[in-house]
Formats: sequence, structure tokens, C-alpha cells
Amino acid sequence: MLDSRADVRPIMESILQQSLIVNVCPTINLQENLGARIPDAFCWPSLFKLVIGIALAFPVSSALAQDNAPEWQAKVRKYSEAGDWNSAMRIVDREIARAPQDADAHAWRARVLSWSGRLAEGEKEYLETLRLSPTDPDHWLGIASVYMREGRTEEALRALSTAVELDPKRADLHLARARALRARGERSEARIEFQRALNLDPASMEARSGLASSRGEPKHELRFGEDNDLFNFTSANHGGAVSLLSRWTPHWSTSFAGSFYERAGINAGKFSGAVTGRLPRWGALTVGGAEGHDNAVIPKSEAFFDVGHGWRISEGYFLRAVEFDYGQHWYWYQASRILTLNGTATVYLPREWTLSLGATGARSIFSGTGAEWRPSGMARLGFPLAGWNEKRLSGNMFFAAGTEDFAQVDQIGRFASQTYGGGLRFLITARQDVTAYSSYQKRTQNRTDTGVGVSYAIHF
Repeated sequence: MLDSRADVRPIMESILQQSLIVNVCPTINLQENLGARIPDAFCWPSLFKLVIGIALAFPVSSALAQDNAPEWQAKVRKYSEAGDWNSAMRIVDREIARAPQDADAHAWRARVLSWSGRLAEGEKEYLETLRLSPTDPDHWLGIASVYMREGRTEEALRALSTAVELDPKRADLHLARARALRARGERSEARIEFQRALNLDPASMEARSGLASSRGEPKHELRFGEDNDLFNFTSANHGGAVSLLSRWTPHWSTSFAGSFYERAGINAGKFSGAVTGRLPRWGALTVGGAEGHDNAVIPKSEAFFDVGHGWRISEGYFLRAVEFDYGQHWYWYQASRILTLNGTATVYLPREWTLSLGATGARSIFSGTGAEWRPSGMARLGFPLAGWNEKRLSGNMFFAAGTEDFAQVDQIGRFASQTYGGGLRFLITARQDVTAYSSYQKRTQNRTDTGVGVSYAIHF
């Protein structure tokens, strides 16, 4: 905080030195503006400068005082960014012990609790903060954020409405209310709030993208893809696919695809379909299958199921969320049968980074031979690269060992391999994206497979 004697004096002196008010004759005629002539006795230039200087000095000193936040708040923020919640709590508890009625100290304690994932305690602390300072919109914004993370959208909206009433000129409050309305499915009301935020802050990219997103989330994805495998020991293979993914409700979705293959001049194709059911508490279950015109290069038929569940940990931790997935897939070829058991764990990290680790056990049975198990594994790292307005560019790198693609006859149980690769995804708009990948596979017997592919999707 500024000291009234040490800090205001230099500001006042500077203002007085640079004042545009000059020492003019003490008979300035203000008759045009005031309808009267100012007596000489009241026209003291130095006193006039002093009054103006004092009037200007206090707003400046107040602004500087606000810019220089207390040192303890900076330390709390620093510890919170590092995930050192204990140190952050010690500081805010010390401040509350020093000033039990300080609403700002209670607000910082509420923030630390909610950032660290202790939402119930954070809510209780925000309620205490509102008891001490019920007219501060930031406190209502804070408790609304806790309600949103707890899934209590209705209560969050009430808190945000109060915040907007207290300060209707703040774009961030309108943005928060728009997000809550959008989460509740009230898109027309959310669009109004996004527009209000944009009116107050024309440079807000979130308000612009929010206006676009409030038109309604696409329910369908139509994707066209093409793949090529270039071998060092035989002619190239080619493939293509057309798929349609539809999310009919938050709980039900379907997917259908037609795939086409060219292997050593032999053509084959298949049709696949799946249904997925989701429940927030239980996760997702997918069941599906495929039938094909195989020509001995792809399975004649397939069946599979997949179960997955995710857990949100905390936005303040390095580990934000974890998702586990388990699936079984049966492939029936003309001369063999394959069963794969697949397990994948995906870790969600800060700044939209992800890490996936997967393992597969494959049981192969060929005509005239017994069953044989073969393992394989995969690691994949996803990361953002750049963003321009709605456009987003992201990438991934992966490594796999073993036989990975059991939907192709040239991959099943015949060799060991290591595969290195990566991909890019360019989100052109919220309704269009392009993906591309490349990979290099080293097989036994000094054989290699270089794969490249690209796909384009329309969301509607």
C-alpha cells in the first residue's frame, strides 16, 4: 500500500511541475461560461494549481495502490500455481488469524480450497466471504465456479445472476453466465449473454467463439479417409473408409463405417457398426460388429465390446483427469481366429496435453495349430501446437511394439515389429477438420512398412 506522506508527495510535485495551468492575469473573464467576472482575490494561480494537483494525485495514488497487491497474495498465487497447497493455506490462515473479518483473506482461502479440489470446503468458505462482503461480484463469481464443478448448474446461475446485477458492465461476468447457460442447454439465452460480453469487450475471442458455439453443437461427424502402406518387399497396399458418427443424446450414440482394401491387387471391403451408451456415474459401454467381403485379406466377420470410465481429479493438479478403457475384439478369418484383450489408460495433463498407454494380448488360432498368445504395447503423446481464433492445430507422437492391426491378414501373429509415427489434426472451424499421419514399421527379416494417411471430416 502507498504511504500517504512518502508516495503521494512525489506524484503531486510531478503533477504541479507539469501542470498545463499557467500563471495568467488574475482577471480572467469567464463570463461566457459562468455569467460573472471572477474577483481578483479568488484568482491565485498557485492555489489553483495546488487544488488541481491534489484532485489528480489521489486517483493516481489509489490506482497504484490497487496495482500493488499485498505481498502475501502474490505468494499464495505462486504456491497455488506450483500445487503447493499446504504453503498457500498457511499464508491465508495466518492472514485470517490476523484479520478475521477480512473478506479478501477468506476469498483467497476459498480459491485455494477449490483449486485444490476441496470443493465442499471451498463452498463453505465462499459463503463466509459473502456474509462479510455480499456486494462484491468476484465472490459470487467464485462460488458459482464451485457450483459448476459440482454439477449444480441451477445454483451457479443464481450466483452469476447476482454478480451481473452488482456489476452489469463486466464482460467476464456475462461470459461466465453464458457458459453456465450453455452447459444447461439454454443456447438462446447463452447467445444473448455472449453478445452482451462482446458488446462490452469487442476484442474478446471467447465471446466470439461462444456466439458461434451457441448455435448448437454438431451431432454428426461424416469422415472420409484414405491410407497407404508402402513396403520394401512387395507392392503397396491401399485403403479407404467412409464413416458416420452420430451422438443422438448425451447418453446414446451410433457409428457406422464402410471400409475398402486393396491388397496385392485383390479388393475387399466390410461394413461395421456400433452403439454406445453413456451414464455419468458408470461410464460408457460400446457394442458392435462387422461383416465383410473378405477375399482372404480381411476378417469375414468381427464382434467387439468396449467399456470405459474417467475420473476428474483437479484443475489445480498436474494430473487433471484419468480415463481407463477395456475392450475385447474377435476376428474370424478364413484360416484363423483372433481374440484380442485391450487395455488403455489415458492421462489428461495441463495445457491440453495427453498421455495414453495401452497393452494388448492377442490369442491366435490357425488351422492345424494350437492357440498362441502374443503381447503388444503402445504409447501415445498428444499436444497442442497453435491456435488462431477458431482454428486449432494439434499433434501426436506414438510408439508401438508387437503386431498391432489385427484387421489385416498381413499383421496377425507372423512377425515382431516396432512402429514409430506421429500425426496432425487441423481444426479448420468448429464444423470441419483434417487429420494426417505417417508411420514407419520395422519388421523381422529386415522388412519395413511406411504408412501414410489423411482424412477429412464434416461436423453437422
